[in-house]
This record gives sequence, structure tokens and C-alpha cells, in this order.
Amino acid sequence: MGINLKPIDIVDDITQEEFIEKYLKPRKPVVIKNMARKWPAYQKWTMDYMKEVVGDVEVPLYDSSKADPAAPINASAAKMKFGDYIDLIKREPTDLRIFFFDPIKHAKKLLADYIAPKELMGGFLDKYPSMFFGGKGSVTFLHYDIDMAHIFHTHFNGRKHILLFDYKWKERLYQIPYATYALEDYDIENPDFTKFPALDGVEGIECFLEHGDTLFMPTGWWHWMKYLDGSFSISLRAWDKSWAVKAHSLWNLTVQRKFDDIMKKNFKKKYMDWKEKIAVKRAEIALKRGLPK
Repeated sequence: MGINLKPIDIVDDITQEEFIEKYLKPRKPVVIKNMARKWPAYQKWTMDYMKEVVGDVEVPLYDSSKADPAAPINASAAKMKFGDYIDLIKREPTDLRIFFFDPIKHAKKLLADYIAPKELMGGFLDKYPSMFFGGKGSVTFLHYDIDMAHIFHTHFNGRKHILLFDYKWKERLYQIPYATYALEDYDIENPDFTKFPALDGVEGIECFLEHGDTLFMPTGWWHWMKYLDGSFSISLRAWDKSWAVKAHSLWNLTVQRKFDDIMKKNFKKKYMDWKEKIAVKRAEIALKRGLPK
């Protein structure tokens, strides 16, 4: 059977009423083609422009290697000046990427270049939205965002391939206990169903973003991203109205993260091996029971 991927809904423009009824309430992803075309960033945000305005800031870089059991979550693999990194991803493929970087903190004039889509919904969170940069071929591992926010993810200067999975598939995706990411031993783009049988039959959505496209990712959606070109994105985050979702976010950010950090610090590989075994066991149980229903 394999993984069942459906194409994402794509609209040029959308009214608030349509957005709320078709996508926000049912928590369904959609690509909005024209939203960012109204932003100054649509014309201004080139690689060279970002390099010019951010300057010589040193940035942490992440690669595709499996997480170190002893390292804190989101520990970087290397550091580099931002300008040198831009030159690198313009020049050649690399698996190095910048994760949750805030260039707007270093160049406040970028604040005037984008517009939060408040005509669609409220609850936007970030004073300085996060940006993500990647070289051709770099991959963001399968995960969902720890703060459980809705995300408007707009891409610039290239193409990005994205796979999306509803939160209900978490066990079948081999979610690691006390974490918001999946087992890193399989390739979701080309999975080995013999080794990871629970992936067989999982349902998802496939998406390709080009310059100026905005992806709406509802709260809790799992996502895997691959940069098809050296390029970058900005994510604008907004709260869900549900108090249950807000409580889940608070739990993830405080109790769960703190517990996980303590256990990794004290038990390192033994703890990580245990978590991976639990992820596999839960996936097998979910498959046997035919979950999710």
C-alpha cells in the first residue's frame, strides 16, 4: 500500500469566511499563492539582500545527522557567519541549514517587509518571527512544533518539498516519547516498510512551495521539509483558540522538555535507546489495532 499522499489544496486568494470554515476550523493545510505577493518582501527578499542587511552575525548550523543522545534539543553542528552561509547555499548543495533564526532582531527594517494575515485570523505570537535557511538537498526531520501553534510558512528564492501528516498519526510515525519528533532511522521520502511496517498505510499531504507561496499548517501537524534549492522561509505563528491546545503547548514547553533534558543528561544513550524501543513498540501496537480509526 505504501504511504498515501494526497496533493494539498491550493488557492490564489481566500476570504476570512472561507479560510475559517474550510481550513482553520477543520485544521486542514492549504497553500495560499498570492498572500505574500502583497508584501514588500516578495520583491526585496533575495539572498543578496538578506546577506546585506543581516551582516556578519554568527549563526548556528544544523545538519542531517542523527541527534546526539547527550546533546540538548536543537544543539547545532557548526557555526558560521551569516554572509558566508548565504554564499555557501548559493554556490553548492549542502545539508547545513539555519533553524529558528531571527534575522529581524539584527535588522529591524525587515519588520516592514511582511504583513501578518490578521484579516484571516488573530492570535499572532512573535514580535520577531523565525526564519529558516537551507542548502539544496538539506532536510528538516519529521516533527511537529512544540508550541502547538498555527503556522503561516512563506517561502522565498527557490523550491521546497513538504510532507504533512495529521497529529493523529503520531504513533504510526514512530513518535519518540517525551519529544515532538519521529524516529530518525527511516527516510519518510523513501521508507523501508519491511523494517518500519507501521508506516505502510499512513495518510498524508504532499506540498511543493515556490517563491512567495504561503503554507498554512494547523496546530499539531507533523511536517518533513526538503530544500530543492538553496532558499529560505519565514514562519508567522498564531495561537489556536482551544484552551486544551494551549495547555498541551505549555506541557510540552515546560514539564516534558525539562524532564527529557534531565533524563538525557543523566542517562544519555541508555535513555535514548529506551525511547526508540518504546516508539517502535507503540507503532507496532497502533498498526495491529488499525489506529487511527
